[in-house]
This record gives sequence, C-alpha cells and structure tokens, in this order.
Amino acid sequence: MIGVLATRVPVNYLLHSMKHNPRLEVWSPVVAAGILALLVLVATAIMAKIEARPVLSYGFIDKRKLSRFVLGIAGGIVALSALVLALKMRGWLIFDGRALHGKSAWSYGLLSGVAFLLTALFEESLLRGYLQSTLTRGVGFWWAAVLLSLAFGATHLPNRGESPIGILSVVGAGLVFCLSLWLTKSLYWAVGLHAGWDWSQSFLYGVPDIGQVASGHLFATHPSGGLIWSGGPTGPEGSIYVIPTMAVIALGVWIAWSQRQPRKEPAAILATRS
Repeated sequence: MIGVLATRVPVNYLLHSMKHNPRLEVWSPVVAAGILALLVLVATAIMAKIEARPVLSYGFIDKRKLSRFVLGIAGGIVALSALVLALKMRGWLIFDGRALHGKSAWSYGLLSGVAFLLTALFEESLLRGYLQSTLTRGVGFWWAAVLLSLAFGATHLPNRGESPIGILSVVGAGLVFCLSLWLTKSLYWAVGLHAGWDWSQSFLYGVPDIGQVASGHLFATHPSGGLIWSGGPTGPEGSIYVIPTMAVIALGVWIAWSQRQPRKEPAAILATRS
C-alpha cells in the first residue's frame, strides 16, 4: 500500500505533462485517477489472495450497494450545495456567472464525474478497505479509523492552498466515512458521497478543492471576506462552516442506519478473521 501512495509522484508528473497538450488535458484527471484506482485494486487483490479472501471482502460486499451508492452521491451534492448556499447568503462566496455552456458543459461534467468517482474509489479502498481491516485486528476498529483518518489528512498537507480548517475537515470526513462503514458494513455510501461532494466542488460550483480550481467548471465563483468564514484559497472546506456541515452528515448517517441493523463489525473486518 505504501507503494501505491508512492506512485502519486509519477502520476502527478504524467498529469502535469498532459496539461500541456490541449487535446489530452481534459482527459488527464480521468487517466490519473484511473491509474491510482487500478493500482490499489491490484494491491488489494494480491493481499486478498494471500489471505484467501474474496477481493470484495474489504468493504464491497453489500446487498444494498446500488441504493447506498446513489444515496451517497445525492448526499454529497446536497451537503456541498447547502454549504455553498450558506456561504453565498452570508456574502462569503460570490457567483460570477456561468463559465461553461452547451456541449462543453456536458463533456466536462461527465469526465469530471468519472474522474471523481475513480478518485473516491481509490481513496476509500486504500484507506478504509484493506488497511482498515488489517489495523482493526491489531488496535480495534475505531483506533484504526482515527489513525487512517489522520493519515488521510496528512496526504493533503502538501497541497497548495490548504489550511488548518481544511485539513481538519478532511480528517472529519474520514471519520464520517468510517462511521458509515461501521453501520452499513460497506464502503458504497462513502464512495458515493466522496465523489458527489468533490464533483460539486470542482465542476458544479467551481470552488477550490484541495486548494485548486478545476480547469472546467459550470459556474465561476470567488471567495470574499475573512479566510475563516470564506475558506479563501482552500474553498468551502476551509470555512468554519464545514464543521457543522460534517456534524450534520454524521448525524444523518447515525439516524439512518444505527437502529436498522444489529450492531456488529463490518464485513470488511469480519472477513479478515479466521
């Protein structure tokens, strides 16, 4: 898994190279995310073979996978939209109008959707799939969740434009995803929400994600006011408003699933025990 993380450097180099070619630039996020998702899939498959487990055992066995995945996507879009609306109403996010129209809007929207789905699949599989299962055997589910959520935040530290609140929101998101894993016993909702949230940031509203603004976005926006309120170059994830947003999402997850099923560990964890 460390090897998978190490490939971020050559993948980022490939991404940078593709951005200098107008024909390839639009495909660069899809290619980069696809490579990373494939690598973590291969690494997980190897470890599953060693442990004599199905490769889907690490968070991807769920009879309700489609409904949870779709609910996650919808939840991510709604949650980020609510955060953006709150910032807009307070004057901390200014809308400058449409940036894309017609065919360009559809093509960028579709390609960015695929890219963010692959990115979500990569990050959730890497940090809350096999690694979560393995660490749980040694330190318990929630200690593993805390450690990997901190690692999730640490991976964002090198990003330009990140802020302390932005890093805190990433760690908080990791814990929310772990809560959904604990309650639903799968990662489908987490992958959906992760993808829907990032797609809304980067394409729909054109706000910074990990401190960067995507090259193709439907609306053009810019922050206004103090950094702690607007998020500044970090985007909405750097605003103090992201903290209650994450709290509401976590509460929604708890209300939706805590009483519906017997309290037991996720299949991803049980699968690693003989």
